[in-house]
Amino acid sequence: MWEFSLNLKSENFNLAKKIFLSLNNFISKIDGVVTSHEEQEYISILIAIKEKDIVKVQAYISDCVVESICSDFKMKYLDKYLILPEYDKIGMIAFKKALLNFDKETDKFIVRKNLNLEKDVFLESFYYFKLKSLQEKWAELVSLSNENRDYLLSSESFVDLLKFLVDNLDIEEDEISVVKEDGGYRIYIENNNLFSNKLISEESIVSSVIDLCPQKINLYFNESSKATNLLEKIFKERITINNSSLKNIKNFHIN
Repeated sequence: MWEFSLNLKSENFNLAKKIFLSLNNFISKIDGVVTSHEEQEYISILIAIKEKDIVKVQAYISDCVVESICSDFKMKYLDKYLILPEYDKIGMIAFKKALLNFDKETDKFIVRKNLNLEKDVFLESFYYFKLKSLQEKWAELVSLSNENRDYLLSSESFVDLLKFLVDNLDIEEDEISVVKEDGGYRIYIENNNLFSNKLISEESIVSSVIDLCPQKINLYFNESSKATNLLEKIFKERITINNSSLKNIKNFHIN
């Protein structure tokens, strides 16, 4: 048997829970065991698998650690150090999400390069002591944004900068469809799969699309709003507006 533990501070309970559920879902399919316990301000996720499964399980653990650092830890870093002007909330959430995803592949490379799964990992210690170059990289990005915060006060300048950031993100999805419903939006990705089971709010729809960074976006509604206007400005070359009602769209299935 190969045994391993991934440890997080109790203050990161929600992240620990997300990682545990992801690992448990994957490892249970190969007859491995995942448990967790909390002791002395740490949550330990304990893994036991057969020797033959080490390579693929280590790869999955690596993916979980990389995503946690490049998404959860980076967002906390932005929240702590980024100084944004008093602009509209939709725009600022979108701007922060664009910074989160900016040059993400390099972020992931740095994490993987420094990650050693031959011994147990304490996630916060790994981040603070092994990923200083990554934090310095983020510091440069934040510093540049903070130094130009007055530039963001202009609506036109803000949109130009946000569009520049979005245009330089890696494409994550070939095509998505955005549908307006009472109370929010739904995003459908490849094979009409829902991006989220919950309705996406007006406040979060732009940042959600930025997360997916699609090559093509189909909008299935006529209504105009601050969020959809911003979407059309920053993704204008990628957007197709469909005036058809959802029920008339072929091959569009909602359960």
